[in-house]
Amino acid sequence: MFDQRTLTHLRATEYGYLDENHHVYLDYAGAGLPARFQLAMQAERITSGCYGNPHSENPTSTATEELLVRTRRAVLRFFNADPEQYAVIFTPNATGAMRLVGEAYPFDPRSPLVLTTDNHNSVNGLREYAKAQGTGTVYIPLDTPGLRVSDQAVHTALAQAARNGRAGTERAARGLFAYPAQSNFSGVWHPLEWIDTAHSLGYDVLLDAAAYVTTNRLDLAVLQPDFVAVSWYKVFGYPTGVGCLIARRPALARLRRPWFAGGTIQMASAQGQWHRMTDDESAFEDGTLNFLSIPDVEVGLDWIRGIGIDTVHDHVTALTGRLLTGLAELRHGSGAPMVRLYGPADTERRGGTVAMNFLDPQGRIVDERVVARDAAARTISLRTGCFCNPGAGETVFGLGHSVLRRAAHDRLDTVDDYLADLELPSGGAVRVSLGLASHLDDVETFLEFAAETYRDRIPEAATLPRRLRC
Repeated sequence: MFDQRTLTHLRATEYGYLDENHHVYLDYAGAGLPARFQLAMQAERITSGCYGNPHSENPTSTATEELLVRTRRAVLRFFNADPEQYAVIFTPNATGAMRLVGEAYPFDPRSPLVLTTDNHNSVNGLREYAKAQGTGTVYIPLDTPGLRVSDQAVHTALAQAARNGRAGTERAARGLFAYPAQSNFSGVWHPLEWIDTAHSLGYDVLLDAAAYVTTNRLDLAVLQPDFVAVSWYKVFGYPTGVGCLIARRPALARLRRPWFAGGTIQMASAQGQWHRMTDDESAFEDGTLNFLSIPDVEVGLDWIRGIGIDTVHDHVTALTGRLLTGLAELRHGSGAPMVRLYGPADTERRGGTVAMNFLDPQGRIVDERVVARDAAARTISLRTGCFCNPGAGETVFGLGHSVLRRAAHDRLDTVDDYLADLELPSGGAVRVSLGLASHLDDVETFLEFAAETYRDRIPEAATLPRRLRC
């Protein structure tokens, strides 16, 4: 059982800047928050040592390389991954990790790309690499209202796509299956057992773990995804601009990069126009790494380990349960619900990310821009929009394939034109997400804000510009 007193103490000290500034932070799916300890450790390291470009051969370069090696080992320990089986490739973020896989994966017309409809756009974008090689993309639909995907639907889609890829050839198709361990839209946990299902049907698996590992243990000694994408600022707030692709070495060996850059090659000739890539993971790390920030990942991992990832998990689950209960209790004077929830209504197989829309007394959706404006006035940070996950948004708003295909060909100059074309009352949803530094007071403040602001009221129409970045 987690020690609530310890977490309360951490909130008051290491994350004291929240209460000191009267801020309610509810966007942990967007970014975690750094502890003061992490920042102090970073300042101490940089001001007490001297570190240089790791591609050189000198004392400062050696000092940097030692820290990079230590950090790689720390990442593997965090995931209980055997260094003989897995390699750590530093990237700017999880998106950069997915791009590395997409650009180098050996797609061809016989190797399908299979995606769940619930995916971040950084995963959806893989289909453009596949398309360029004549590879088709298959989407597995979501069930409503829980926004889950059935095991049977996954098995059927993977098996059918593999058969189609194998048709007319004796070579078995090796495709790529990519999905999130936790939805960044609804907080749903998608089964990790799908990894074995996909492997049994001849697929490589790319697991988007960016949201999941913020509050959950991912054991790569038990699970064997071929590629795992992570953004470290999601887990412990700092440093930003550092992520990882954690790759099984046999799968990494199948990738073929379409270009080379500084730091990725052993040798190259300008006039001879040839090059030879390095024979390890550095072949995927373009240019000079963010060597002054990467060592802070080890500090962050030690910080989480000291608290306990299971402690974080239990803490966030308890707060999520209170949030879900409170949202269900929000009612207008008539008894009509004030909230339309998207995804699971309880904490079973879900994380601390909760998506919703507020409803006025007539049951109409309150424009998410109004909610963003009103929340900001109360120094509440939350997220509104589509959360870079169009598949989940299309599902909750009931948008079919034909409507979306038509909209692609209509003349639409603005986001509002697009929403009008789809006959949508809002540009997206409201997302509240909880994390390590969250406190029960944050949840209660949000619920009080919702009741005071929207109960029995019809908010004025939004006149604010839309700033949807999907």
